[in-house]
Amino acid sequence: MADPNIDHATLKDKHLAAPWEHVFERITTPFERFIHNQTSAGLLLMVVALLALLLANSPWSTAYEHLLHTPLSLRVGEWSLEYSLQHWVNDGLMALFFFLVGLEIKRELLVGELASVRKAALPIVAAVGGMVVPATIYFFINPEGDAARGWGIPMATDIAFAVGALVLLGRRIPRNLIIFLAALAIVDDLGAVVVIALFYTDDLALIPLAWAGALLAVLIALNLGGVRRPLPYFLAGILMWFAMLQSGVHATVAGVLLAFTIPTRPQYHPELFSGHVRKLMDRYDHARQPGLSLLENSDQASIVQALEAGVERVQPPLARLERSFHLPVGLLVIPVFALFNAGIPIDFTTLAATLSHPITFGVMSGLLIGKFLGITGFSYLASRYAGAALPDGVNMRHIIGVGLLGGIGFTMSIFIGELAFAGLPEHLLMAKTGILAASLAAGTLGYAWLLWATRSDASP
Repeated sequence: MADPNIDHATLKDKHLAAPWEHVFERITTPFERFIHNQTSAGLLLMVVALLALLLANSPWSTAYEHLLHTPLSLRVGEWSLEYSLQHWVNDGLMALFFFLVGLEIKRELLVGELASVRKAALPIVAAVGGMVVPATIYFFINPEGDAARGWGIPMATDIAFAVGALVLLGRRIPRNLIIFLAALAIVDDLGAVVVIALFYTDDLALIPLAWAGALLAVLIALNLGGVRRPLPYFLAGILMWFAMLQSGVHATVAGVLLAFTIPTRPQYHPELFSGHVRKLMDRYDHARQPGLSLLENSDQASIVQALEAGVERVQPPLARLERSFHLPVGLLVIPVFALFNAGIPIDFTTLAATLSHPITFGVMSGLLIGKFLGITGFSYLASRYAGAALPDGVNMRHIIGVGLLGGIGFTMSIFIGELAFAGLPEHLLMAKTGILAASLAAGTLGYAWLLWATRSDASP
């Protein structure tokens, strides 16, 4: 119950309430926050990728290369773990990205667009087409030798760039198209994780792999045992990451496995939370003493602390962690990954030969042609012959645009390229050139197509 002696309108008029206190008036859905975060991350990612390209083709290119290969070690007594900075970023920092991917996949499977067969059918079919066709095209161009290892590179879609391009089109784009693209990209991420785990794994070391399995069992036991605090999960997750690192399975897979064990049930029951908050607010209003700040009023301060603890524990740990990790992953982890991996030297005198190289051409064809044919073609076939309905407000013109934007590979494509061509710098250079060229072309074509195809849909 609000205190009748407080005129909240007067407080606003007198500017006694700080601007950030109006956060209580801004209620956004989880999907709206997701879109905002992906858009911000996409814009920052574009800036950092350009910075990496400039550094790799500037007088500071030698210093840039030296930074990438600077060794960094962790030592405890005689034990040590030493890798280059680039390796720490790709195997360590990116585990946080894969943890967030795992949280998003789990949420979508439980309550999102992938939670029911009817809603999930079309994005799943489109995602499968968008993985199988690009991989097939690449493998057709590079059927043998070390180059053939890159077949997984054009399978991935960068959700931050793709969603960012849709959001820039504003009201021209139906909200359900963004939901469709997000669901498709999440299925795409799941496919990429499976490909990494099964096909880009070194020789297995069974003892570390057994330790990783034991730690996964511990994480599952924590979930089933009702542990809702994140700290025990992260401690066991770090140990599982280290075991994966030694096992031959790529260490970032530990991030996805950890995410799948995060609880979805809150510590407090939501139906009891409402009554609990009302009682605390009555106590808060009763404890008010005119002229005293919260710092001086210990009773009110204690009640606010109890409210804070309750608000935290009524939220499912999965939702709370997903929200907490979106900004640091989008604004730190992925940009740092781009800084350490997107810098490629460009020799314009040999650019034509580079673009026609089988690896570069295979990656570009897979992303630009394969993604378009796979996403658009499979969506058309599923809606025409298998009874899968397009989302409300979405038509095939929109799906064509998504098929083009799906060719923006970037983050996951570069990551798979690093795995596919480890120890093969020339092959990796060709793959990255193809990824960057195709992503730029796919983003431009997709945006231009949707801008033209929805010209009559824009609000006046």
